[in-house]
Amino acid sequence: MNNLLMDETDDKAGTNAKADVNAAAGEAYRLAEQKASHYFTTLSQRLLKNAHMNTLAEDFKEWQKKHIQRLNWLDWLPGKRKPNSRDIQKYIHWLNGTGKLEDYLDRSISYIYMRDLGQALDSPKTQENIRGTIQDTQKYFTRNASEHQQPDYISPVALYRWGQREHVEEAVIWVMDKLKHVAANIPEELDAAQAQRKLIKIILGVVLHVYDELTEQTPREERIERLDAAIRLGYSYGLTYPFVDDLLDSQALNAQQKEQYSAMIQKALLTGVVPDLEEWEGPQLEVIRYVHAELREAFEYIRSYQRVEMQQTFFEQSYVFFHSQEIDRGKKITNAHYTNEELYIPIIIKSASSRLIVRSVLSASEDEGFDLRTFHYGIYNQLADDFADMFDDLQAGAVTPYTYYLKYRDLRPDLINPYELYWAVISYLIHDIYESSPKAREVILDRAINGLKRSRERLGQAKYDEVMGIFAAGQPELNQIVQQMVRKADDVDFLDKLLRDEVVQQLSRHKQQKETFQHTIQTVRERINVELQISKSAEEPDMKTALMDAANYSLQGDGKRLRPILTWVMGVEQYGLPESSIMPLLRSMEFMHTASLIFDDLPTQDNASTRRGRSTLHQLHNSSTAELTGLFLIQRAIREQSSLHQFDAQAVLKLIQYSAVKAEDMCMGQAMDLGSRGKILTLEELNAICFYKTGIAFEAALVMPAILAQVKDEEIAELKTFAYHAGIAFQIRDDLLDHTGDQRVLGKPAGQDERNNNSTFVSILGEQGAQKAMWEHYCFAFDALRRMPKPIPFLKHLLDYLVGRER
Repeated sequence: MNNLLMDETDDKAGTNAKADVNAAAGEAYRLAEQKASHYFTTLSQRLLKNAHMNTLAEDFKEWQKKHIQRLNWLDWLPGKRKPNSRDIQKYIHWLNGTGKLEDYLDRSISYIYMRDLGQALDSPKTQENIRGTIQDTQKYFTRNASEHQQPDYISPVALYRWGQREHVEEAVIWVMDKLKHVAANIPEELDAAQAQRKLIKIILGVVLHVYDELTEQTPREERIERLDAAIRLGYSYGLTYPFVDDLLDSQALNAQQKEQYSAMIQKALLTGVVPDLEEWEGPQLEVIRYVHAELREAFEYIRSYQRVEMQQTFFEQSYVFFHSQEIDRGKKITNAHYTNEELYIPIIIKSASSRLIVRSVLSASEDEGFDLRTFHYGIYNQLADDFADMFDDLQAGAVTPYTYYLKYRDLRPDLINPYELYWAVISYLIHDIYESSPKAREVILDRAINGLKRSRERLGQAKYDEVMGIFAAGQPELNQIVQQMVRKADDVDFLDKLLRDEVVQQLSRHKQQKETFQHTIQTVRERINVELQISKSAEEPDMKTALMDAANYSLQGDGKRLRPILTWVMGVEQYGLPESSIMPLLRSMEFMHTASLIFDDLPTQDNASTRRGRSTLHQLHNSSTAELTGLFLIQRAIREQSSLHQFDAQAVLKLIQYSAVKAEDMCMGQAMDLGSRGKILTLEELNAICFYKTGIAFEAALVMPAILAQVKDEEIAELKTFAYHAGIAFQIRDDLLDHTGDQRVLGKPAGQDERNNNSTFVSILGEQGAQKAMWEHYCFAFDALRRMPKPIPFLKHLLDYLVGRER
């Protein structure tokens, strides 16, 4: 009886605690709603009285002095004419050559400090930080502007080298691995490039918040610790954009699944604990499992990082953000009765909360100035984005102030025109929030005119005029001024817009190239597999037939065929050699490689029991058969190389000589490896063994078709450099997989190196040190690629594959 009473008491306590949490969350939202309502009322009254019109006219009068210049005939001379800003390399070069780059970076970076960091631009500390960022950015762009290849603004090399400079390589490696898995798990119904861009943007934003607070006096260890956490926190928070906001907005989930998913998120925010994934019905099960696990890990990391006194603030702000999104997401375009308050207040809350929450994620101390500026700024950015996206939103049936006004403006004269409200917000920000700061006025008006210019370009003049006829008709005097600025004003474009477009294009291009890479590997591998089998004739002696069978068994395994595939790509795609002509070379590459594996697996060497998912040859037969089969395959490889009749005889002879030397080097590498068993090696010794055992095979795959194509020695030297570093990166990944991999995925037992007491990159450097060394070699290999006469996307994606593969 007492136990029953205790259980009942516990149930009541749990119910009361849950009610308290819900009440606190509800109170947080009520306060945010009250604050947003007050802001909306202020804006509405100003709009009603047109109180902002005269001040905006004066603002533009002052602003145009800098942006409307008389045309100079010298501007039409070659080299002076403004290029299309979408060609980022040429555009940055032009800005630098015309002396406009510094001003361009000034407004761009000032805007980021205003929007993302909530800073007042007239603050001396902020001005100093902006100047420093401008200098660093200018150095980066002017250094890259003259290179013959298009800069890669989402380059793992640039990210890793930044991590090295800041001593946060481990966090960088971690986040690159996370981003790779996110890209692989984004549902088809989402815009993958935009989803990844948003996530990367949030990570950078959180890192910027921390950078802004660091000084020269910040202790080195504290700096490293805070930047490491910023990367992980940025990813953890940013993950909500693709896997909460975008996922719930998409068609990837049905209505019931969205309801279940939303309830789970809401429960996590109310309780501070991510609930287990309940039974999930319908499609997207694997995606949801991944998303749930990833969000749980992210949620717990944020919570573990925060100071105890900040956790309630974080949960309350997160709930306010999510709940405002849910309210906004739940609107139906078919409902003709939403009030202005219902339309605008949730977007004021969510647009402000998305950036206010960053400081609670970082467990930063309260900053009233930041809170004030960020809260009032959000709707300016949101209205600009909604204007740009209104036709896409209308087609999707989404309710925004613009789509709703377009649909019901003739039926609802009470509706507030969002475009008119946008200009009221601009006036309020300039004069009430930023206290008539000239720099704030400059940046905000730059951004507004730039947005309209981009819309005109995207829509075309006729459609743009139609849109303006709908939204700007009620403010003809202001519209006349604005449209004059749109037509005549210059120097209003921004780096973040340029980079956003470029990053989306690069992500899309990388995806297409990766698909091409995978397709090439699959199709060429299939062709090579067909060609590899050694045919037997009736006249062959039984003993030779037995060796052929043994050779074919080894060749039939589930091999990756990377080396002959690489030779095919370089020969056929890079140098234009006929596929049929180089097929003997491809066969020789795989015959030599398979022979080396047979020898490696012998009891006197690695003593491996499985290879390519099957029993090794000496396990199936015996060691003598395996040895003879290896020798047989080597002779076959030489026979294939000598049959390259369609190429210059001197080139073929040079290739055979090169091949023989590299085979000798591989034997030396294996001997060095065997002689090192049970010994503790230095890193230099291990690098040498790795190159002779693995790197040389990569080098041969690249260099042999280059020899046949008779390319210049300088290019061959870069191919060798690439192969050296790519080969070592490949071996380090092998060592890491042997250390932590899954036998079912690897196709061979894991932990073999440790059992054989072999020195590996992991045993010498440790797991983290090995990862760093792998990425260091990745960077050196990538540098060699950039020095090639023309881009070779396949090699770039091969490099990504080598360091990211799971087997």
